[in-house]
Parts: sequence; C-alpha cells; structure tokens
Amino acid sequence: MAKLRKVRRKQKYRYNVNRKRQRNKLENQGKFENKTVKRAWIPHKSAQANLRAMGLSYDPNKTIKAGLDLTKKINDWNEEVIEEETPPVVPSKAYVAEELEKEARAKRVRNFRLPDGQVRYLIYLMKKYGDDYKAMVRDKKNYNQETWKQIRAKIDKFKSIPEQYCEYLNSI
Repeated sequence: MAKLRKVRRKQKYRYNVNRKRQRNKLENQGKFENKTVKRAWIPHKSAQANLRAMGLSYDPNKTIKAGLDLTKKINDWNEEVIEEETPPVVPSKAYVAEELEKEARAKRVRNFRLPDGQVRYLIYLMKKYGDDYKAMVRDKKNYNQETWKQIRAKIDKFKSIPEQYCEYLNSI
C-alpha cells in the first residue's frame, strides 16, 4: 500500500528551514505597546497568569460562553445539576483593567486628511461649479468617471476636515 504524501514529506530532512528562526518564533511572546500592561507584566510568569492577575481575559471564548446557561446543565438521565458559581476572584492588579477601560472611553483625535492631489481636484471643482454636482460629472478632469453622488460624498468628507477646509476658505 502506498504511503501518504504528507507522511513521506515529514520523513525527509528539510534543509531550507531556518530552525533558529522557528525556535525564536516559538519562544517570543510578543510585545505590549500599552504602558500600563507593560509596567504590570512579570516576565517569568506565563501570559495567562499575568493577564489573570491584571483582571483581563486570556481566552475570551472561555470567559464569555455565548448561548450557554452556566447555572444549569442537564446530564444523560435528564436530571438537573445545579453548579454553584464561585465568587469572582478580585485580581491583584485591578488598576490595569480600570486604566484600559478609561483609555478606551477617552475621545480620540481624528488624524484623517485627504491626499493633496484629491484636495486640489475638489477645490478646482468647487471653484468652477459651486454646488452643481451633475456638472462636475461632465468635467474633463473627472477621468475616474465618478458619479455625482461619489463627488458629493468626497466634497462632504473634505468639508468635515477642519484643517484642510479652513485653508480652502482662507484662500478664497
């Protein structure tokens, strides 16, 4: 009987594989960009133990069981078995989870800006046609053949960016 291709492949030594790189990938746990988690992280502990101490979840699928009733489980004989829920353990580094929640609730500064070429194109259209979007569609510089709704959406986006739109208003 013939061997499977996968088995044959595993029996050969692969010279092209960099084993040092593979070992380093396995050992590397990754780096945290967040300063609060970085400060509270203890390197000799496992990732799961560190996150549990901070009050964070290592595996969200185990933490939040969707669609399951945790208090009741029915066994094979249709008898209800009631599991007592253990009281939640207060993490030793609860401040980490609180700070992360605070950062998540904080308002973000929008850094979005349209590319300069697109801004110049939109300014050209606005100066030449004003608010006549259907005339903008027929313009010779509309080589992407954008519809009037697409052009209107781009102009609305341009108007919603105060830094760029104020420059345009000042130049008029």
